[in-house]
Amino acid sequence: MAGHSKWANIRHKKGAADAKRGKIFSKIAKEITVAVRIGGPEADSNPRLRSAITLARSQNMPNDNIDRAIKKGTGELGGDIPENLVYEGYGAEGVAILVECLSDNRNRSATDIRTIFNKNNGSLGNSGTVAWMFERKAQFILEGDNADEEKLLETVLDAGAEDFTVEDGMAEVLGPPECFENVSRVLEEANMETVDASVTMLPENSVKIEDVSTAKKILGLIDALDNNDDVQNVYSNHEIDEQILEQATS
Repeated sequence: MAGHSKWANIRHKKGAADAKRGKIFSKIAKEITVAVRIGGPEADSNPRLRSAITLARSQNMPNDNIDRAIKKGTGELGGDIPENLVYEGYGAEGVAILVECLSDNRNRSATDIRTIFNKNNGSLGNSGTVAWMFERKAQFILEGDNADEEKLLETVLDAGAEDFTVEDGMAEVLGPPECFENVSRVLEEANMETVDASVTMLPENSVKIEDVSTAKKILGLIDALDNNDDVQNVYSNHEIDEQILEQATS
């Protein structure tokens, strides 16, 4: 994605995330619990847990929530531990959709995800259908005074980031997933606040959506998936221009 459409999509994603803050905390708590169950409760020796806690703090998740999630992972609080599930499919205009879930009931999740696709102009595919179109990356979004090319040049590349772009008062920093903690730390030390920070799946190519009706269908599918309790992340390779995005979400 380039220019205005890229930042429009990022701002839309950020606005939707802010509106669902409680659900985001729940999703991060699940990730922490699974990370603890797999790798233990010590963040120093558990990279997945360290990344989850870093993400939790970047989203201003309360420490009490983090502690409860860790205790659930160790078994102190009881309850089932969810497993990782991935679903792949297509939305309107052949847009690729990748869905990551943490679920304690595989059959329920499969039925729910298939139903959501079917009801929202999409189709669920087999494993490997679209995953090859995406690459896992650490991504940091900054804006305003923090989207400063000189500051970023001095800060993020030595911490393991691969590249960054600055345009229209916003900056995107990208790197391999393993750089997430280091880049988060150096940005915090430099007092450079991020608008969003995550380990995400970015599409290698995008599908440009040029009409409001199709944009509404795609955003409706993504929103419906995101609202499912088992869904952790929804990734798509759609690109929507700012003007069309505004009309589709108004």
